[in-house]
Amino acid sequence: MPEKRRVEVFTAGCPVCQKVVDLVEGFACDSCEVEVLDMRDPVIAQRAEDLGVEAVPAVLIDGQLAACCEGQGIDEDKLRKAILG
Repeated sequence: MPEKRRVEVFTAGCPVCQKVVDLVEGFACDSCEVEVLDMRDPVIAQRAEDLGVEAVPAVLIDGQLAACCEGQGIDEDKLRKAILG
């Protein structure tokens, strides 16, 4: 039997995150193990940061941030310019 792919979904418990959880669970095949991880848990949040998660929801597949979730964090410099003009 082939090894299962590990799919981790980092969430913040919001409706937008739940839509992604539902989407991932709908796509997951029998060889995928889906785990939903709540970023409100400090241990989970630290792990996500260590893995490069910059925004939620985020999906990791076999420990790698999915391409759809890369570089999606807030750019502090752009935010400052937007707020401060």
